[in-house]
Amino acid sequence: MDVVTSGPSIHPEDRIKLFSDTQWEQFIQEWVDSLRDEYELVERCGGAGDMGRDIIAIVKDGNGMWDNYQCKHYSNSLTPSDIWVELGKLAYYTKRGDYEYPRRYYFIAPKGAGTKLSNLLRKPKDLKSELLKHWNTHCREGITTTEKVECDSAMIAHIEGLDFSIFQATPVLHIIEGHTKTRWHVARFGGGLPLRPNPVTPPNLPADNEAVFVSELRCAYAQYLKQDLKDLDAGLAAHGELREHFHDARVEFYSAEGLRAFSRDTLPPGEFEKLQDEVHSGIKDDVRGEYNDGYRRVLAVVKTARALQLTSNSLTTRIHTRDRGGICHQLANDGKFRWVK
Repeated sequence: MDVVTSGPSIHPEDRIKLFSDTQWEQFIQEWVDSLRDEYELVERCGGAGDMGRDIIAIVKDGNGMWDNYQCKHYSNSLTPSDIWVELGKLAYYTKRGDYEYPRRYYFIAPKGAGTKLSNLLRKPKDLKSELLKHWNTHCREGITTTEKVECDSAMIAHIEGLDFSIFQATPVLHIIEGHTKTRWHVARFGGGLPLRPNPVTPPNLPADNEAVFVSELRCAYAQYLKQDLKDLDAGLAAHGELREHFHDARVEFYSAEGLRAFSRDTLPPGEFEKLQDEVHSGIKDDVRGEYNDGYRRVLAVVKTARALQLTSNSLTTRIHTRDRGGICHQLANDGKFRWVK
């Protein structure tokens, strides 16, 4: 049925061939940004004025050391002629002092490096000598439009002092495998969301993150009972229905918090907030309605939330019934409305 309605899926290795240059850089940035154990900061510099740096990654606790990810969205495998100008830019800008020489330098292309380039990258001395040999044909007028960069004695000396073992080409399947573990993968390649973990059971006593919505429920119960409820446990001791409702509300809240965490791990930023906005829009009239007390407002609003048609959000297939009431309590917790007017 899925194939009939949406057609056969396209393998990521084939889909990336359809990317634009910008999409390719964004895809690589998403992957590199997921390497948080290694990097403290990842920035995309691609475009005019990048000085030969597409994506830079600052090494965690590395005293400023950084890695460069140079993106080439070519239809064929990379050849040595594809990289000379990039090596020339690196030599030119580090000699000029615009930035420090990187710890590692990765060439990233959909079809990776061809055999000739792969072999050359394994021989740093040969790579260095070949750059010098090809400088005039690729680098002299290709590094910058403002000047011709001559490979004079000072440039030769600078290049000779550089470590050319830092260069390598990363296989695209390795990148795709890493990207599958990011929150961006489903949005970029489809294939559906993974199964959602079971929600966390609420602790016996309300935690700090529950304070506002618990306070709102306390006010709603107090108005319903027409009595003060400074001590919620003691005040509800003789009211089994309200005790059960309070327990259910906390379970719902934690279920929705679990959905928030699931969204954070599997989807781009903002998807869960879009779901909250959709629920909020659907319950506003009930929130504004006239009720004898706040408790009846809670019941009416949550009942409406459970009946909403939430079909346009990326999380639709992973929403549980309890999440709907939980999102109502999240909205109250965020101060979007109050149960007692």
